[in-house]
Amino acid sequence: MEECIFCKIIEGKLPCWKVYEDKSHIAFLDLYPAVKGHVLVIPKKHYAHFSQIHHKEIGNFIEAVQKVAMGVKKAMKADGINVFLNEGKAAGQIVFHAHFHIIPRYENDGINFSVGRDSYLDGEMLMMQRKLTDSI
Repeated sequence: MEECIFCKIIEGKLPCWKVYEDKSHIAFLDLYPAVKGHVLVIPKKHYAHFSQIHHKEIGNFIEAVQKVAMGVKKAMKADGINVFLNEGKAAGQIVFHAHFHIIPRYENDGINFSVGRDSYLDGEMLMMQRKLTDSI
């Protein structure tokens, strides 16, 4: 993908602060971190969205994410970590190359990734359960 900034990083056309690489994945420091030590893990093969990754490749991707996440937690002496991805513009995806964020967390660090708290009316949870079950 000629316009994908992450593909340019993989191809060596743009620099990055690489912290991990295997034959199919690369992890590097986020240039605009939520906190120091914020790392991105991406597949070397271009997929705009996580949902496009072939099911046979997902396991290896998740293993790389887990390895990097545990390394970040250890290196940063973090109390915890956030591991997440954004899929689609509405979810906050800015670079359209599938990637996970690994963010070290500390007690009382002031970072709040909490989302609004919605609630269900009577009967809505059953309807939601059926809707989701039918689609999965």
